[in-house]
Amino acid sequence: MIQKSSATWIWVLVVVLIILHQDNWLWENDYLVFGFIPIGLFFHACISIAASITWFLATKFAWPHELEMSAFETSETSDRTGDAS
Repeated sequence: MIQKSSATWIWVLVVVLIILHQDNWLWENDYLVFGFIPIGLFFHACISIAASITWFLATKFAWPHELEMSAFETSETSDRTGDAS
């Protein structure tokens, strides 16, 4: 069962990432991170890493396992009856 608080926090993280993705404040900045990566590119790399961590957390804590189990049970039932649909 999905815990409502877990799903809520995942949605909060997604909304924060969407807002942070609109980085109008770094377009004119010429600073280089590590001496060669433009700050805007580094920021987007960090956003991508944060998005992948958010997706991991979503699959770990907010994935609807009931739907997965019902799909698995339906698949087993159709395999036993010989129904290919």
